[in-house]
Amino acid sequence: MSALPRPDFTDPDQARKLFRQAMSHLGAAVNVITTMGAHGRCGITASAVCSVTDSPPTLLVCINRSSAMHAAFAGNRNVCVNVLPGHLEQIARHFAGLTPLSMDERFSLPVWDAGTNGVPVLRDALASLQGTIVEAKEVGSHSVMFVETHDIRVRDDGDSLIYFDRNFHRVPRGCASQ
Repeated sequence: MSALPRPDFTDPDQARKLFRQAMSHLGAAVNVITTMGAHGRCGITASAVCSVTDSPPTLLVCINRSSAMHAAFAGNRNVCVNVLPGHLEQIARHFAGLTPLSMDERFSLPVWDAGTNGVPVLRDALASLQGTIVEAKEVGSHSVMFVETHDIRVRDDGDSLIYFDRNFHRVPRGCASQ
């Protein structure tokens, strides 16, 4: 095993590159975050999502402030975090902007239901957590948005989809029990 190089944190570009490389080794669930309201309907693929507390049920979502969708999320405040199953990798790719589909075309796919306030809910999601952004903090390039949930739907079947080493990977449900 070779020693890791010592980073030069006086060089911001090198620090960013090393940080992104390190984070690529942190496998994370793939989610499509959606919103609908006066500021428009949109969605993004995100892995920067985690639980905060169960009293009240709250999670956080990180969205790049330079994203074209940031204003819609911040303005609408109503969101749904859709945890993707393994068979919906193509949906993840659409909402990551890796395909030529427009936002309207993404939402015209026959996989969506209307949730509270019309927020799109992915029908086959492993879990869908609808909620309201109750607080947001700016940290570096991102807004860290705290979402208090008011409706949660969970499935008992299906594989998971994770993002690891800059690729999507399907994780069979049975792997968790082995």
